[in-house]
Amino acid sequence: MDWSDILGVLVVLAAVVILPLVLRKRKKGSAESIEEFYRHLQKVGVQASLAERGSNREKEGLGRGTGQKLEGTIELEDRNIDSINVISSSSQYGTQYFIDYLVKSPNVMGERILKKTKAIGKKSPPLWGKVVAIQWKGDESLSRSLNFDYSLEDKLLRSDAKGFKGSISIFPESRHGYTRIRTAYFLPSAEVFGAISGIARYVKSW
Repeated sequence: MDWSDILGVLVVLAAVVILPLVLRKRKKGSAESIEEFYRHLQKVGVQASLAERGSNREKEGLGRGTGQKLEGTIELEDRNIDSINVISSSSQYGTQYFIDYLVKSPNVMGERILKKTKAIGKKSPPLWGKVVAIQWKGDESLSRSLNFDYSLEDKLLRSDAKGFKGSISIFPESRHGYTRIRTAYFLPSAEVFGAISGIARYVKSW
């Protein structure tokens, strides 16, 4: 078998393995994603209810031309998190889903300009290793508070770190008086949800 034959086999294998995954990603519908997340929250003991469509939240945090769309909102009875938005982002490569945990934070409407803050997972070994530490970077005040909460770091490290895909981002929305805590779409355990609620607690006093 020469190299052209081997290359042909590899192309066929790639099409057989990758194409179904891409199509499956495209086919995942909005109703499925929001209902799945809502049912999961109930399963892990989070008091929640589905919000009616047509609320003002549909435009919050979604810029024009970004390809992002609100798939649904879940209202929470949580001390720190006000509600959750399930967001889809479409491109030529398919549709990705994100979770925005919304936190009422009047302080973001003040004179001080707040900055986007992000959690960065440090791996050992650096490229392919396990996440062994989490460092927050961005707004100086918020990052300092989060970095000194070693209990929060421990909860995140003991969780399924792959669920976050290495990314927790905090976006202040000064026009609307709230802050978004965004993660990739995944179903959080009760402990991970508690950790995100803990992050929201710092955000409320930001």
